Amino acid sequence: MTRECKSVRSAYGKTLVELGKINKDIVVLDADLSCSTQTKMFAKEFPQRFFNVGIAEQDLMTTAAGLACTGKIPFVSTFAMFATGRAWEQIRNTICYSNLNVKIAATHGGITVGEDGASHQSLEDISLMRSIPNMLIIVPADEKETIEAVKFAASHYGPVYIRIARTNLPDIFDDNYKFDYKKAKIINSGNDITLISNGETLVETMDCAKILSDKGIKAEVIHAPVVKPIDCETIINSARKTNKVVTIENHSVIGGLGSAVCELLSENYPVKVHRIGINDEFGQSGNAKELLIHYGLDAASLAQKIIGILK
Repeated sequence: MTRECKSVRSAYGKTLVELGKINKDIVVLDADLSCSTQTKMFAKEFPQRFFNVGIAEQDLMTTAAGLACTGKIPFVSTFAMFATGRAWEQIRNTICYSNLNVKIAATHGGITVGEDGASHQSLEDISLMRSIPNMLIIVPADEKETIEAVKFAASHYGPVYIRIARTNLPDIFDDNYKFDYKKAKIINSGNDITLISNGETLVETMDCAKILSDKGIKAEVIHAPVVKPIDCETIINSARKTNKVVTIENHSVIGGLGSAVCELLSENYPVKVHRIGINDEFGQSGNAKELLIHYGLDAASLAQKIIGILK
């Protein structure tokens, strides 16, 4: 299905500028990637409140922590691979251990980083951030939700990790959409199977549900933008209704959304959960759309897998 797509990275940059005009305590830091992360917009508008630390991601996080200790609200950006991998210890011991008010908005997560290949395709970032106490994790699915998630992060005290897609995404939510970090959103009601997704794979999941509907299969689609703390009630209620759950994510099947749902249901309502994502392997270089198809994350491949599960 062809849709007009919009840059969620640009939405992030524009929202930072909007917030910066309202709140002088907001500062932005980057690791020499401000053109890619779009923090360059904030740098142009507020040069005295923008800090490019260079290719030094560990310093990036500790500098943000220091600014948070003075009452500033730092938004820290670089690629997800470098933010969560190279600087994990600093995030854990300096930011989260002290529960500092630092917002990490990382771009270029998942297989859809594309041509940059495995070294830049962070398939573990959600898993790494989930393992740290005090960290709140958001994976927005379109431009509007990205804007609302960034505004929420600015108003919420404590560490926040936002995964911002490299790819342009079609609109899913309208101007009336309200972000509630405590609640997942039921996109489509159904009784045959529960599909849970977020981020870039949400639109593929929605299209998959349409394919399934044409075949007489009514799938309940749940959007879970907040992976931690995850909305227990919505997911458990849906699992009780369908007794079949599939998670779909642009991330390793280990430690991400699928693992969070498995942990939740195993303790509260044991039911079979099928995790669809990147298996225990590295990615490879290629066009983003072609990679989604190769790893079975496009709507047609998802529908085929789910029909197989139901059989």
